[in-house]
Amino acid sequence: MGDAALQSALYTIGYQGAQIGCLIDALKGASIQWLIDVREAPISRKPDFAKTRLAAHLLDAQISYRHVKDLGNPKAGREAARAGEIETYRVIFSRHMESPQAREAVQEIAHLAMTDAACLLCLERDPRHCHRSIVADHIAAVSGQAIEHLFAEPVSDQGRLF
Repeated sequence: MGDAALQSALYTIGYQGAQIGCLIDALKGASIQWLIDVREAPISRKPDFAKTRLAAHLLDAQISYRHVKDLGNPKAGREAARAGEIETYRVIFSRHMESPQAREAVQEIAHLAMTDAACLLCLERDPRHCHRSIVADHIAAVSGQAIEHLFAEPVSDQGRLF
């Protein structure tokens, strides 16, 4: 897929509150070639966002999919974040990002993102509340890219997100 030009940005997106079509529209709008799933476990209560179905939807949209478990938030980090223990979460995730597996994954994704338009995916709509922003910072430190956050338009039902 790649071309000789270096990509100027690394993108991120969360699927919270969105339907698959809205997510794909956002990706296509930014000419994304690769969706990099940085969830440790690529499962979802929304079936279209579980690994197999997500990959199939992306294939139909001519977007490549890659799951990178080593850039996911470990269970202990997710549990700390859910409990509101943000400092504990940050310590756990920072330690994880220093692991040899995470460092290698950062290098691999940075090189891919420099030649192909790539977008990191996780659940949280707001990138400030998601580990993907930390992952993006690590990748951008290697690739030299700016980070841009995409948003899939949420679907509402009488003011409620679902």
